[in-house]
Amino acid sequence: MRALFPGSFDPVTQGHQDVLRRAALLFDEVVVCVMFNSNKTGRFPITERLDRLRAAATDLSNVTVDSHTGGLLVDYCRRAGIDVVIRGVRGVTDLDYEMPMARMNHELAGVETFFIAGDPTLAHISSTLVTAMSQQD
Repeated sequence: MRALFPGSFDPVTQGHQDVLRRAALLFDEVVVCVMFNSNKTGRFPITERLDRLRAAATDLSNVTVDSHTGGLLVDYCRRAGIDVVIRGVRGVTDLDYEMPMARMNHELAGVETFFIAGDPTLAHISSTLVTAMSQQD
């Protein structure tokens, strides 16, 4: 079974890497995909995010890296023949954000969402926080 792990990955965090490693153990193939998020201002160019994801997936033979910056996530899933989306959640706030999208993806294309609980030792880390901290330098 193929699964899609989408995100802006701007930047790639230890939490992303943890979810990716764990997903790679559960699925035959995982496509980690840089997506466009209109709610975020991109800090790193997509090519750099892709390079960082490739580096994070070096030892994961069943992981491929891709990008999709135009259209809906379900459009990518349909085109790639993927029926499962992986989402890492750190707590109820993430789950509250993710549930409506999971329902919509299922309604639009029958795509299921598989939630992976984030490692509690990494739960305080987010791309937004990493970006904010790096801007303090």
